[in-house]
Amino acid sequence: MATSTESPSVQRQVLGGVKSEDADFDNTVRAMMGGDFDEWPNEAGFEGLDEIRGPVELSVKGSIPTWAAGALYRTGPGQYTIKDTPKGTFRTTHWFDGLGQSHRFNIIAGTDGIAKVEYSSRRQSQAIYDAIKRDGKRPDVCFGQRTDPCIGIFGKIMSVWRGDPKNQGLESDNVNVVVHANVPGMPSNARATPESGHRGGIKTTWLSTDNALMKEIDQYTLEPIGVARQQKLHPLLKGPLSCAHAQRDPENGDFFNFNLELGYRATYRIFRTSASTGKTDILATIAAADVKPAYIHSFFLSPSFVIFCVPSTHIGMMGIKIPWVRNMVDAIEPFDESKLSKWFVVDRLSNRGVVATFDSPAGFFFHSINSFEEFNEAIGDIDVYCDVIEYPTMDVIRSFELDVILQNDGATKSFWGNEERNRGCHARLTRRKFHIPKLGSRGGNESNPSRTADKVLEIKAPHAGELPTINPAYVTKKHRYVYSVANRGYSTLFDSIVKTDLETRATLYWENPTGHTPGEAIFVPRQKSRDEQDLDEDDGVLLSVVLDGLGKKSYLLCLDARTMKELGRAECDFAVGFGFHGLHWPATSPTS
Repeated sequence: MATSTESPSVQRQVLGGVKSEDADFDNTVRAMMGGDFDEWPNEAGFEGLDEIRGPVELSVKGSIPTWAAGALYRTGPGQYTIKDTPKGTFRTTHWFDGLGQSHRFNIIAGTDGIAKVEYSSRRQSQAIYDAIKRDGKRPDVCFGQRTDPCIGIFGKIMSVWRGDPKNQGLESDNVNVVVHANVPGMPSNARATPESGHRGGIKTTWLSTDNALMKEIDQYTLEPIGVARQQKLHPLLKGPLSCAHAQRDPENGDFFNFNLELGYRATYRIFRTSASTGKTDILATIAAADVKPAYIHSFFLSPSFVIFCVPSTHIGMMGIKIPWVRNMVDAIEPFDESKLSKWFVVDRLSNRGVVATFDSPAGFFFHSINSFEEFNEAIGDIDVYCDVIEYPTMDVIRSFELDVILQNDGATKSFWGNEERNRGCHARLTRRKFHIPKLGSRGGNESNPSRTADKVLEIKAPHAGELPTINPAYVTKKHRYVYSVANRGYSTLFDSIVKTDLETRATLYWENPTGHTPGEAIFVPRQKSRDEQDLDEDDGVLLSVVLDGLGKKSYLLCLDARTMKELGRAECDFAVGFGFHGLHWPATSPTS
């Protein structure tokens, strides 16, 4: 295995463009089947990770534009192995179940025109760590952690969800997936901060996961300072499950999400919390015999609608299986092609509830990308488009088990060596079209039978990947470019960042050195000067936390979003754990 941290960039030919999509997809499948990932170490992103409360100044090489100054927050897992428990060494078995750790990269614009970067981090789940240290097992319901089969029936039933979190402490829940700023309606313990610019600064900072609990952290120290359930927003939001990726209206900041109440009949409540008043309204209540409880990680927001999909990840026994097996993955029913994905289009402007329903083939997705509309002025109909990274099966969930990622005991080659499963685990960037008839016209209300959601675009890996992002100025608008972390067959996780042009289907890759694994690439748009016209969609930079798996250190990478060339990096003397999602909040608000 290579040992230099300055290893040459990846040389595998990925042709790019629509004519080579199938060939590049097949090459990636064959690379994973052939074990081409053997020379790409990822262990340092999961082992021996430290908490650095800091801030510590990082060494900057190259340059980071001063207009990108601000706070980059990242969150995800940071502890996986706990030694010397009564049952020996406790090992986390799924990436998503590592104990939470949040990070802050503070990009500071110097008066000399040079940006410096300071870093700090804070662990978020000390009470869970203490319980594992004491008992040798997880006290909480997890995503994919395999647990002690000897737990009795009564213990399983009583452990569904443990009641009001205020009685459990601030670090008793593993909330570590998405970072949100200024969530309206939630009770806050944050210190008052001065406003800046027309948008104002960060007043509150919250973490979320796929349940109804949110955790508040101090925006500077990252210390947990509060927890709140969705029921604080509205008494009907009493279900235990929700979505990590809430949506925000880009114009007024309104907050959208859903709450899932389990029982004899699953009940989804789609809600909106006003950014100006803090009041929460239930936009739609969805409950029917053929609408099952499901694991749902994201949804869609367009200018007029919330677009909500119930995929094929149905939870067994109407949700009761979660406490029974104590994790979400094992509670999901086996994949069945007859379990179509069901789509609900919910009016968010005129209080009409569900205005249309659609079906699409069975499948699964973690991440929505964006949604936009096209209005037919002649007849008043609206076409809604939803872009998503989807999969034809649910097998991708198991690809993130740590034995598979870390190549333990032959698990990796066993998993990826199955060609059918291999093909189902690679991303597809898909666009679906939903035709919404004019209000009052035939076919214009929810009483009509479901129609089929048309697939109008599909771009397969490695021309698209996971953790997709866009220029935030294009949220709910028609966008051209998507940025994502791709796997070209070199790594058990990700091996590059790809820019996908949805108009031409062309691709550009960051040509990274071997063993350098990127995280989510967050787009920071360049701020427009007063005399400039509208900026190009790709006029900005990408910020990604990258692990040098050979040198066992991480760095904050800054890429030109137009060319995908490196501008600069801020280097750590330590590894930063592979996280999930982040948020960049500018030091100053845009001038326009």
